Amino acid sequence: MDCIFCKIISGDIPSKKLYEDENILAFHDIHPQAPIHFLIVPKLHIESADGIDETNSNVITKVFEKIPYLAREAGIKNGYRIISNCGKDACQSVKHLHFHILGGKQLPGEMG
Repeated sequence: MDCIFCKIISGDIPSKKLYEDENILAFHDIHPQAPIHFLIVPKLHIESADGIDETNSNVITKVFEKIPYLAREAGIKNGYRIISNCGKDACQSVKHLHFHILGGKQLPGEMG
């Protein structure tokens, strides 16, 4: 498989890890868009949010259960943004489901 995140998960490509367990890996983004910017990926290869179903949704639950802990551990105090791009029109550049966590400052714009 030629997936950069699968290669990071396997250790073939180094990363600056924040957290790892049997289901997920969290690591710093190499092009941060905020003072604190890290990624959380399921170790199970799921191409995008469109690939989530009843056979793998338990792994995504584990991602979201861990996000508040990781945000606190990373030093985020006043909130954060969770972003996951899905598909070409959303500019998903890596075809492995991943969640960007951004914080550490007031982020621009309103999204809801």
